[in-house]
Parts: sequence; C-alpha cells; structure tokens
Amino acid sequence: MRVILRKDIETLGRMGDIVEVSDGYARNYLIPRGLAYYASEAALRRLEEEKRQYQRRLERERLSAQELAERLRDVVVTIPMRVGEEGRLFGSVTPQMIAEELQLLGFTVDRRAILIDEPIRSLGTFEVKLRLHPDVVATVKLWVTSAEE
Repeated sequence: MRVILRKDIETLGRMGDIVEVSDGYARNYLIPRGLAYYASEAALRRLEEEKRQYQRRLERERLSAQELAERLRDVVVTIPMRVGEEGRLFGSVTPQMIAEELQLLGFTVDRRAILIDEPIRSLGTFEVKLRLHPDVVATVKLWVTSAEE
C-alpha cells in the first residue's frame, strides 16, 4: 500500500515522502495514529498545507532554542556529590541531575536533550552539551563538587 508520511518516521522516511508499506502496517498503525495518509491527490494537497505549517513551527522552535542557548551560555551548574577516596564519586552525574539543577536556575530543559559523552565520575569542571533543537546545540559549564555532610 502506498501512503504519504505526515511526520518523520526514522525507519520509513521524512514528512511528505510517499512510501510503500504493508497493508496491515498502514491500516493498523500508521493511519490510525495520524502518521500517514492513503496516497491520493487530495491527500497530497492537504499535505502541502501541513508542510507549510510544520516549517513555520520548526522555525519558531529553532528561534526559541537559539534564544535559550544564548541565555544558557553563561550558566554554571553546580552539583554536589558524595565523594570517596581519591576524589572518585559514589555513582555518576546523570542527565536527570543536571536537568533538575537547571530547573532550579529557571531553565526548562528535557533530560533527554542533555548529552554526556562519557560518565562523569570525578570532581571537577566539565562542558556539557544540550541539544535544544536539531540545529541548535548549547554548552553549559558543570561543576561537580564534594557534598559536605
């Protein structure tokens, strides 16, 4: 069955692509969830309008993400952690901890947007990247300090 994708689907294609899928996949999954239309002329016209709206929304989101990235440039996040011998942490700093600290500073960032290359398991200063939008990546300075008990 030929369908037109309404949203980007990683395994199939991007919005607006006409793809061939099995009948059951289209009828039972894609179309009921609003992810695709049956491929027809009317659906193509409707999709063009949706694409224009989608592009406007993406542009607004990108501008909003750039503004947030500018505000985050000078932010320093401090996370106190329990420390064992030789400055090693009990556990590691997680994206959830960073997101909670940013929330306390007045910034709402999804924990899944926080990119940590390798686990942070020692005291010190680190650069943490935040993917705020597919085109916008911000960097925040992270200080991991010893928690005084």
